[in-house]
Amino acid sequence: MHLFGLTGGIASGKSAVAARLRERGVPVIDADQLARDAVTKGSPGLASVVAAFGEDVLAEDGTLDRKKLAAQVFGDEPKRTALNAIVHPIVTTLTFQRAAELRDQGHQLACYEAALIVENGVQDAFRPLVVVSAPEATQLTRACARDRASEEEVRARIRAQMPLAEKVKVADFVIENVGALADLHRRTDEVLAAVRARLDVAPPSDRQ
Repeated sequence: MHLFGLTGGIASGKSAVAARLRERGVPVIDADQLARDAVTKGSPGLASVVAAFGEDVLAEDGTLDRKKLAAQVFGDEPKRTALNAIVHPIVTTLTFQRAAELRDQGHQLACYEAALIVENGVQDAFRPLVVVSAPEATQLTRACARDRASEEEVRARIRAQMPLAEKVKVADFVIENVGALADLHRRTDEVLAAVRARLDVAPPSDRQ
């Protein structure tokens, strides 16, 4: 089974592209969901996070309070590195498990959706790499509306990420998300066709 990568920046439209891929029959392994699975209540992952960051990161029901944890690690590189050292190995294991499940189900193609593919230096493991890009002004507008955050807060989050231009440089395919949703869907379909052609994987309906 072939596993290609999908990444982008805050409010660039990565999730919308992933949703379109699912509509077109491509399973998507969502790294954000796996990161949540890695620290579910009662898990070894959550125990490690609490040991490293204290019980203050727990909600009253014993689950992880992601906002409290984010407040601790944002802008603190040593803490962010410590958190990644806990979560990333678990996410990697879960990714391989999910990929194996999809392979056993007969899928020939799947997508790995993650924000930090390029930052973690693993882009070559998920070729072709698709990057969803959008102008910063568009990111600001979308993120402020979606997250009910101030422009200053969103700008800080954008600055904390690798510039989209750097991700575009290492992309195999780029989806510029600057128009209507229909335009995004059309471009996603074009890129999916190109990915299938490069990997020599026919759409499900074309297989014998």
